[in-house]
Order: sequence, then structure tokens, then C-alpha cells
Amino acid sequence: MKPLWRINKYLYKYKGLLLLGIVFTVISNIFVIIPAQLVRIAIDYVVDSFSLFRPLTKGGMGEIARENFLEYVFVFGVLILAMALLRGFFLFLIRQTIIIMSRRVEYDMKNEIFEHYQNLPLSFYRKNSTGDLMARISEDVSRVRMYLGPAIMYGLNLLILFPLVISYMVSVNAELTLYSLLPLPILSLSIYFVNNLINERSEKIQRSLSNLSTFVQEAFSGIRVLKAFVREEDSAREFAEASEEYKHKSIELTKVNALFFPLIMALVGISTIITVYVGGMKVIQGEIGYGVIAEFILYVNILTWPVTSLGWVTSIVQRAAASQTRINEFLDIKNDIVSTENTEMEIEGDIRVQGVSFVYPDSGIKALDNISFEIKAGQTLGIIGTTGSGKSTIANLLMRMYDPSSGQIFVDGRDIRSFSTSNLRKQIGFVPQDVFLFSDTIANNIAFGLDHPDMQLIEKAAKDADVYQNIVDFPKGFETMLGERGITLSGGQKQRVSIARAIAKEPKILILDDCLSAVDTKTENAILTALKKIMENRTSIIISHRVSSAKLADHIIVLDDGAIVERGDHESLMEQKGVYAELFEKQTQSPESIDN
Repeated sequence: MKPLWRINKYLYKYKGLLLLGIVFTVISNIFVIIPAQLVRIAIDYVVDSFSLFRPLTKGGMGEIARENFLEYVFVFGVLILAMALLRGFFLFLIRQTIIIMSRRVEYDMKNEIFEHYQNLPLSFYRKNSTGDLMARISEDVSRVRMYLGPAIMYGLNLLILFPLVISYMVSVNAELTLYSLLPLPILSLSIYFVNNLINERSEKIQRSLSNLSTFVQEAFSGIRVLKAFVREEDSAREFAEASEEYKHKSIELTKVNALFFPLIMALVGISTIITVYVGGMKVIQGEIGYGVIAEFILYVNILTWPVTSLGWVTSIVQRAAASQTRINEFLDIKNDIVSTENTEMEIEGDIRVQGVSFVYPDSGIKALDNISFEIKAGQTLGIIGTTGSGKSTIANLLMRMYDPSSGQIFVDGRDIRSFSTSNLRKQIGFVPQDVFLFSDTIANNIAFGLDHPDMQLIEKAAKDADVYQNIVDFPKGFETMLGERGITLSGGQKQRVSIARAIAKEPKILILDDCLSAVDTKTENAILTALKKIMENRTSIIISHRVSSAKLADHIIVLDDGAIVERGDHESLMEQKGVYAELFEKQTQSPESIDN
């Protein structure tokens, strides 16, 4: 139970609903006990009345006795029906309090987890898969909700009903109580073990279904490759094998489920037989009346579900504790990217990187080694290097997705750690190498970084990124809905929309991380020409493996294996006849390797 203590704050928050639920549970259980007592009284009345009915009939008073007899039976029937209706009403109120409380807690928990996820650093997402993150915020939270809702509801019902019924049964006849309840502990243990089997097999089915879904998703996502390599038959065969496994596990679960209700009915039947036999002996001995047997049979049936639920509730609590442990594991992770002074100010764009080295914490790979450079506000820096040279790492450090392992980064002469991270990032326009667009309209994708979207600004950004004409050519223009990850657009169009999204923010610092890799030379030149105007009086960093992308830069640094090997402008670097000149010659002599 220790992991579940963490959610006590939610129980305290919704204590009003919980307390009302407890009150309604007590009242509903009172209306469970009273009908059983009414049945006992009614049966005893019928038995006693029947013994008097014959003499009265012979004396000519049979009709009057019959009317009185039926009148009392009718009254008993109405009272029992009223008790049942009242119990049903309070059961409704129990669900309207405890179950609603659990749903509200579920809502709060999901919001808390989602907000916490978003505040965690980039390193967290490098170490954990998206599927695992989603499982914890959906499946694990749902299991915890089952503890807060059904488990608490049925647990309270058992804790309240059991003492009420047992104490009354003992007061009537202790020996009959013992015999009639004898099978119930066996029932609870049996249900516990059966339920564990059900849970175990359910989880196997869930994993099998997850594998099946993943297989189908990959097959449909990669349908172009599948058809190109003529692997449809192999894919269908693998799907059939995965389906066969799922079917087999589902049948195994069905077999265990088949034990559930027969087991309950068998043990309830045994308890009823014992009650009738022992009760019958006591009636013969004159210790109890006929009505007591019927009353005890009703009590046994009343207690059957709470006792049955004990095993089920125990299993729910165990699963909820395991899920809460998984949730706590991520909630306990702290964001190490914190501001030292939480400074919020308009920046000019002066950047100084001083002796920065960086090692990725999850892999231990040294990405940067003692890097130093400076960009004055309004200048453009080109960062050139081959794949894996550390270019994108510099972009991540400038946006403070990570902190340097050693060295310092200054913006406008202030340590980057002193700025509020959100305030800093709002003033940086970033175009990533791996373009991500949301399943939304093109207009909303471009306006993603804007607090107050402006259509004129959106259109201007699209024109500057040389994607305006492509957009207006679509039947719905800027209102065109994009598919998953922007699949509606070509690679070049996606990158240009991504550039437009960064430009629309009107940032003080613009970082282009190899964002022109999916466009051809003509489009690259058109975008760079447009960017030349945009980059005026704005600090810009152009990161690329293509030398042609850096031609607008005032200053260029060349990276190799995490270190700066050359620096200068285009002319001076060409004169050095080093790495830069070699890259320039290779790229200008060879045809474009990537076209739009």
C-alpha cells in the first residue's frame, strides 16, 4: 500500500464526496438488513396464521381471517419493495459520490503527469520510449482509478455490511451463523486465486494485442516499402501467426473466466444447504422459527458478493500499487534544467560560448570538446560539419535543452542559466533537422509559437519561407489539414512550413538546424534569399552539412568530432585549403544527392 499513500492528497481534496459516499453506504446497508427481517416476520406470521386459519374457517370466520391475512401479507410486500427501492436509490448516490470522486482524481492525476512530463528535460525522452510514457499516463492511471473507485466502494461496503449483518445474525443464533458462513472464506480465497489467474492472462493478452497493433501500424506505415519489396505474403503470414497467438491467449482467459460464476454459485449453494439443514434441526428442536431460516439464507446471499469482492478488491489494490509505483518512478524525476535567477527580459542576441564541452548523460558520448565562439547581435554564424560532428548539440545547448558538462554560455553578457527557460525559448526561433508538424491546419502549424495568431503574419512567414504558393494551390489553402507528422506534404514543403513556423515568432535568435537538407538547390537559394532579409538585425545560426547553406554567414566555424578545426568567413576558409575547402569542392562538383 505504500506507493498508494501518494494519492492520499487527492482523497483529502475530495473528502466531501468520500464522506458522503460512506454515509450513503451505511444507509443503503440498513435497507439491506431490514427486508430480510421483514421476510422472517412475514413467514412466521404466515405459519402462525395458517395454524389459526382452519379453526376460524370451521367457526364461520374464514373469510374475515383471509382478508386480514392477505392485508398483512400485502403490507409486508409493499414494505419490502419500498426497502428495495430505497436501497437502489442510495446505491445510485454511492456511485454518484465515490465513482465520480475516482473520475475526478483520474483527471487530476493525468493532468499532473502530463504537466510533469512536459517539464522534464530532453535527456528524459532520450531514455524512455513514447509507448512507455503513454502506458503510464493511460493504463497505469486507469488501474489506480479502479482502486480509488470500485475498490474503495466495495471495500467500504464490506467493512460496513459485514459487522452489521454478522452481529445481528449472532444475536439471533450464533451456531447457525457459524455454519451458514462456513463456505464464505473458502469462496473469497478461491475468487482471489481465480482473479489472479484472470489478471495474469489478461496482461498476456494485452501484451499480445500491443504487439499485434504495433505490427499492423508498421505494416500500414511502411506499405510503400512493403509493396516495393513484394513482401505482402510474408507480412500476411506474420500477421496470422501473431493473431493465432492472440486467439490462443484469449481462449485461455475464457476458460478461466468460465470458472468464476460456477464457483460462486456452487459455494453459495453449499452455504444454503448447510443453512437449511442446520436451521431445520433447530426448528425441530424449537430453538428458532421457520422465518429465521429464510432470513439467514437471504443474509448469506447478501454477504456473497461483498465476500466475493474481497478477493477481487485485493487484486485491484495489488495492481494499483504496482501501477502507482511505475507512475511515482517518473514523478520523482526532477528537471535539472532550472533557472538560477529566473530572469525575464528582452534579449538583443549577443551570444558567447566559452570553453564548452558536453557529454550525453544517457550514452556517455562526448559530443563537444572545449568549444568557444562569439556572435554579436544581428550577425549570422554558420556551423559546418559532417554527421555526428556535434552541430545539433550546439543548437540544443543554446536553447538550454541541456546544460554544458563544462564551460559557460552567455546571452547578452548574462549566464544562460540565469534566464527563465520559457522566456529564453520564446525569443528563439528553431527549425529542427527532423521536422515535426502536428495533425492540424497549415495555418495553425505556422502559428504554433504565437500567443495571438495573426493571419497576415502567417502569410508573410509562408512567403518568406517560399512555401506560400504551394499552400494557396491546395483546395483549402491555409486551412488544409495535415496528416500524421505532416504526411500530406512533401519533404521539402514540410521543412519550409517548419521554417515559416520559426519565422512567424519574430525571434531575436534564429537557429536553422540543417533544415535545408530536403530541398533542392533552386529552392535552397530561394529560401536563403528570403532569409537574408529576415536575418537582418537578427542573430542567426545556420547549421548544415552543406557548405552552400552557410554562404550568408558573417562568420563560419567548421566542426569535426566535436571540436572546432577551422574558423573564418567563406573566402578565408577557402584560402586555408582545409576541411571547409575540401567539403566545398566535393559538394559543388557532385550533383545534388537530395532533391525535393
